[in-house]
Amino acid sequence: MPTLRLLSWNVNGLRAIYKKGFVDWLRRDLPDVLCLQETKVAADQVPAELKCLQGYFSYFGSGERKGRDGVALFSKTEPLSVKYTLEIEGFDDEHRAIVADYGQFLLFNVYFPNGKASPERLEYKLKFYDLFLELIDRLKADGRRIVISGDINTAHKEIDLARPKANEKISGFLPEERAWMDLLVGKGFFDTFRIFHAKGENYSWWDLKTRARERNVGWRIDYFFVSENLRGAVSSAFILKEVTGADHCPVGIELDIDISS
Repeated sequence: MPTLRLLSWNVNGLRAIYKKGFVDWLRRDLPDVLCLQETKVAADQVPAELKCLQGYFSYFGSGERKGRDGVALFSKTEPLSVKYTLEIEGFDDEHRAIVADYGQFLLFNVYFPNGKASPERLEYKLKFYDLFLELIDRLKADGRRIVISGDINTAHKEIDLARPKANEKISGFLPEERAWMDLLVGKGFFDTFRIFHAKGENYSWWDLKTRARERNVGWRIDYFFVSENLRGAVSSAFILKEVTGADHCPVGIELDIDISS
């Protein structure tokens, strides 16, 4: 059985990371699937080289907020279909997702909202959470196998950030945000990293202004979750903390699954 390597990375600006050797890094790692968040580019702003990288099909999604949000997908195998929205009726999801159907599983590459800016943005984030969970729960009930990748913008447990007590009242570690992640797990979705790693001090985001990465004062807010009907295919999960260039680093999983046919 082939092993599929999937990576997810909030790059905090696709054009910025492109200038820092992104293509060279991608050609060294050669993941089968790469999900990017916070690309901050419209379709006509994507560097030409990234639109036609040898060996990859590429997809770019952006919302209407200029210089904000945005997701991208690079895949060695062409998905059966690709959507650039969650298609939740009556809700503007700001085009924060790319949904790729590989037949063997549905991949959700999602840049979940940040709730720090205002009470209104926190309310939007929690609504996004609830509607997203309803969507994937329905799909799982229909028998679909689901992979959720991206920047969830919440640390789940105290072990998932360096200073939990100091951040109890900060969006990203609020009780209601963490409770939603409890619901996600309760619905039968596995935090893949915690399947293999029980220890703390494993983070995926560090504040650049305070040079927190040098001291490893971070948060684990980037995840791969899989539905329970895909749990048996997960052979590893990891954080590539040595990869620099943004305030986040890539996270990844390996699946023993074949999507080539």
